Amino acid sequence: MIKHASLCLAIAAGLVSASAIAAEDPIVTRKAIMSSVGAAAGAGGGMLKGEIPFDPKIAALSLRTMRAAAYSVGDYFPAGSETGMETTASPKIWEDMAGFNEKLAKFRADADAAAESKPETVEAFKTAFGSVAENCKGCHEAYRVKKN
Repeated sequence: MIKHASLCLAIAAGLVSASAIAAEDPIVTRKAIMSSVGAAAGAGGGMLKGEIPFDPKIAALSLRTMRAAAYSVGDYFPAGSETGMETTASPKIWEDMAGFNEKLAKFRADADAAAESKPETVEAFKTAFGSVAENCKGCHEAYRVKKN
């Protein structure tokens, strides 16, 4: 139970830290938001791999965290934030903002559906989580600079 509580706190901490710095710097903010997505994805992936026991509450929190990111991260790619702070945001974002926004819209729609599904079993969670994770993968392939 302590391990589960730690996961919930880590995910929640990512959200709180992202909102606390929201007005400061768009690169810092989007990194914090993506960090919360990373924590949510780690918890979700851990449950799917059997590394963490499946818990519907953690599954729901993971999906809600990803949904929150889907609705907020797009606000933190203004012109002028293409470089700095070792950002991995690709210049393609600003070259193809319409395409980037389309990806975000799909991420929002899939995250909404996944979070609303409230999966109670690992099988249901796999379906819900998988659709959201595919959005992450697709956006990262198109709009993220690959780290060496």
